Amino acid sequence: MTKPVWPRKFPGLDSHKIKSLPPALLGWFAAHARDLPWRRTRDPYAIWVSEIMLQQTQVKTVIPYWHRWLRELPDIAALAAAPPERIHKLWEGLGYYTRVRNLQKAAQVIVAEHGGVFPSRHEDILALPGIGPYTAGAVGSIAFNQPVPILDGNVIRVLTRLFGIAGNPKDKATNGQLWELAGQLVRAAQVLPGAKDGGRLAKFSGLNGLSATSPRPSPPFANGGEGEDAAGENCSHLNQSLMELGALICTPRNAQCLVCPVRKFCVACREQRVEELPNLGKRVAATVRYFTAFVVRRQGKLLVRQRPAGVVNAHLWEFPNVETTGDEAETVHAARELLGVEPEQLAPLRTVKHAITRYRITLTAYTVTVKRAPAKVDGVWKTPAELTELAFTAAHKKLASAAAKSILSDR
Repeated sequence: MTKPVWPRKFPGLDSHKIKSLPPALLGWFAAHARDLPWRRTRDPYAIWVSEIMLQQTQVKTVIPYWHRWLRELPDIAALAAAPPERIHKLWEGLGYYTRVRNLQKAAQVIVAEHGGVFPSRHEDILALPGIGPYTAGAVGSIAFNQPVPILDGNVIRVLTRLFGIAGNPKDKATNGQLWELAGQLVRAAQVLPGAKDGGRLAKFSGLNGLSATSPRPSPPFANGGEGEDAAGENCSHLNQSLMELGALICTPRNAQCLVCPVRKFCVACREQRVEELPNLGKRVAATVRYFTAFVVRRQGKLLVRQRPAGVVNAHLWEFPNVETTGDEAETVHAARELLGVEPEQLAPLRTVKHAITRYRITLTAYTVTVKRAPAKVDGVWKTPAELTELAFTAAHKKLASAAAKSILSDR
């Protein structure tokens, strides 16, 4: 393997540092790792589900979803065969629903091409729908202890600060150099002897939920070797330690440098540049958008519609709505145009504010009472109880709850 040539803008890079960081990180992780449920298993399916859920979502939010998912869909075959409405309902509230559809597509590929067994080869993992380099590296290293790198937001922050990398991580050259750095670190951890933690990891059942005598897969490693790494869990723990350090210590703001286990190696700390790195460039200004939703009532039922395929939040349910300027004066006109019927009664129900990527959205809902069914809206009429069986977007789920309460209060 050709030794990488590093440009001079990486002042913190040296072979001694690459060799010294893994032992320090592994020792810290053994003592301070959070007891997260997916760390109690070596099942690649369970680890894969956790990684997909954790994209764009906080750990505390994911934990109950992850437990419920594995109760309902305990293995790849169950996920592959589940009706789409079931997986959307299980995912309801996590957002970014393309993730769950790709999760099922990948499960179906695994059933069709890998006999229902999660593949261990890095190339096969990377080829699955919805899995990019980060997720492939995370599952490969955590589930199979392969010396493959990972690079998410936490790891980018840790590495740019440790090595004083001033380039924007989104730039191709800088991003490639960060991947190579992450790879050097996990390979350096691979050749270390197994960590002697004195039983500190026992509180997590070895951090992976199995005893020392429990069987584990012995997949071929990404570098072409076969069998289990002699270091045991070093690759798994090294990658997790980088993520954990970014989540707990090397945070975006108010980093806890005084208790950082690798502070002495950190260029940003030494040069007082912690707040400057990573250099993510100028943040795109948020775009404000307004939507008006109409909760149409008729004979104790509510009108809802399902979003079509190929759009944001595809296949999820919502109340009829339209984008507006935010001017309340246009509400009656908007209702007439959207529904194709003159509202008999129009009353404010609830306003929900939320954010999706760079958009700051205000959704204002009105209860609409009509004598005849709207002419323009394709949808179905559901009782409040029936609404609970459907998967709504997060904002419209709040409207459904408010609408159900309003119907019950009128009885």
